[in-house]
Parts: sequence; C-alpha cells; structure tokens
Amino acid sequence: MMTLPAETQPSQPVSEPAILTEDLVRGFGEKVAVDHLNLRIDKGEIFGFLGPNGSGKSTTIKMLCGLLAPTSGKALVSGIDVRRDPERIRSKIGYMPQKFSLYEDLTVKENIDFYAQLYGVKGSGAKRRKEEVIDLVGIGHYRSFLARQLSGGWKQRLALCCALVHQPEIIFLDEPTASMDPVARRGLWDLLFTLASNGVTLFVTTHYMDEAERCSSLGYIYNSKLIVSGGLEELKHAKAVVGEGNVRLEVLCKPLVKTFNQIKALPYVQDVTIFGQALHVVSEDAEVLARLSRDLDRADVAVQQIREIEPSLEDVFVTLTKASMAEDEIRQKDLGHRMAHASGFDDDEDNNDA
Repeated sequence: MMTLPAETQPSQPVSEPAILTEDLVRGFGEKVAVDHLNLRIDKGEIFGFLGPNGSGKSTTIKMLCGLLAPTSGKALVSGIDVRRDPERIRSKIGYMPQKFSLYEDLTVKENIDFYAQLYGVKGSGAKRRKEEVIDLVGIGHYRSFLARQLSGGWKQRLALCCALVHQPEIIFLDEPTASMDPVARRGLWDLLFTLASNGVTLFVTTHYMDEAERCSSLGYIYNSKLIVSGGLEELKHAKAVVGEGNVRLEVLCKPLVKTFNQIKALPYVQDVTIFGQALHVVSEDAEVLARLSRDLDRADVAVQQIREIEPSLEDVFVTLTKASMAEDEIRQKDLGHRMAHASGFDDDEDNNDA
C-alpha cells in the first residue's frame, strides 16, 4: 500500500474508530478462546469476521457487546471501554444472533414495541422511529403476524428491525443469513448496504465467500488467533497467500474429478482444488502453464481453457488455514519432543539415584 512521505503528507485529523482492540485476550481455564486480538474498524465500515467454527468469533462478539469480560487487553466500542463500562455500550449497539431469539408468540409489531421499550425509545418520537425501521426493513405487511408464522428470511428481517429500533451506531450480526434462501440473502444485504451508507458500522460473521466479498474489510481468525486482516485486495496479494513466485491457474476441463487426481499426482503441482466446474492449480514452476497443457493433452483430457488467475477469497482462506494447521502440527511435535526429552532426563536421574 503506497503512502506519501511524512513531510509531504497532508495533515488530517484521525477519526476515532468504531471498534478498536489491543491485545484482547479471553481464556476459559487453560483454554484461550481469543488470543491477543488487534483490530481497528472504522465508522461506516462493513467488517467481515471469518473463521472455522470454534475459532473465537462468537467469544469476540460477546466481549465487544459487553456480555463477557476480557481476561486481558483492551477493547473500545464507540470510544467506550468494554471492561470499565459495559452497560453504556449496549445503548450504542444492536445485536442480531444467528438463531432467531425473539418472542414467537408475539406479533411483529408487539416484538418491535417490546424492544423499543427495552431500549428506552419513548415519547413523541417513538412511534415515528418504529415506523421508520418497519419501512426500512420492509416488514409492514406482516406487522400483525405472529413471529412464528414468518419464514426464516422474514424472521431475520424482524430481528434486524428490533436491533435497529434504538438507532445504534454499530450492529453485530452473527451469521445473519445462515437460514435464508439466495433471494432473501440478497435482500438482507441490500439493507446492510443502506445502513452502511447512512454511517452505521456493521460487524458481520459469515461462512459464505460471496458475502465476505461484499465487505469493505475482512479479518480471518483461526484457533483463537487473528491470522490476517485488511481489504479484499490486500488479502488476495498477501505474501502468505501468493508465496514466492507461485503461479495459480484455472483449468476448465472434462472429466473433472479424474483430471483432479491426475493433476494432483504431478510433481511440479503444489496444490489442486475443485472450484465449481473448474480446477484451481498452484505451482512454483514458472513454466507450469505449458507443462500442464502438454501433460493433459497426453492424457487425452478435454481441456476447454487454461488461464492464469488471481487467488479467490476461498483460495486465500484455504491457504491460510493449511499454513496455520502446519504450524500447529510443528509446534505440537516440538512440544512432544521436548516433553519426551525432559522425561528421558528424569529417568536418567531416577536411575542414577537408584
């Protein structure tokens, strides 16, 4: 990323971030759920937080919402310290969980009324604000329906409506589209874009790569540690992803699975994955395109196209996860060797004492 030299760079006031964490840690006994997390999320940003199940995403959200005290480190949400003043944070944020948690035996309107009262939305402006969020979310037609009568997509819209009723500065959305069909998912994301354009900061967890690509910045957490964060293009060109001289190819061919196994066996190929109706191939060989074309031709594979490509977001996270798993395996082996070595010394000492 290019920056101007300090002496020529225009001085601009640095705005306070919506969310800032510094070496944030949360442990449960001997297990570390979040390990020295450092994030900066600016106001009006859509931040996508990705990672496998159990990696620390939900624990991070609970700390940032003031529901779970950090073990150590610092977190500021709308300038408020989550450790010192967690109650104040709750008036600044909205939270939309993955699992629908509103009252299913209340109507849509009654749920919204309840959350408005809970958040202290009162007086002459209360009715107007409730109508504003109903119109924004587009749920007016269902206001007299019981919540349990709604489809999964409309339940999530109702949950968003209740999270918005007090005009929060930041909204946390934990896999908000997990139970939605593609049309409902797109509709919800259109709403999120509208909110972001109005200055609301969105912190979104998702497993869908197409949704992650809609975020203005991303963070990837694995095994409690933040592996990488930044904009989409930054992540795609990170050294840990592209490596030193790696070439990445897309191969359109038939038959797909048989060709996958053939390419996987080639000595100059480091990795191959099935990606939709194509294969993504990674090699350190600068001549891989020509070599692979010849080898597939000899194997009578019907190749429609081979071309060099940039890594997809899925490629990014698969590469980072594999690298992190390999590092974990090396650490575990090293720890095992050291423990065995120490045990050997203990045995020698016991034998000498005898």
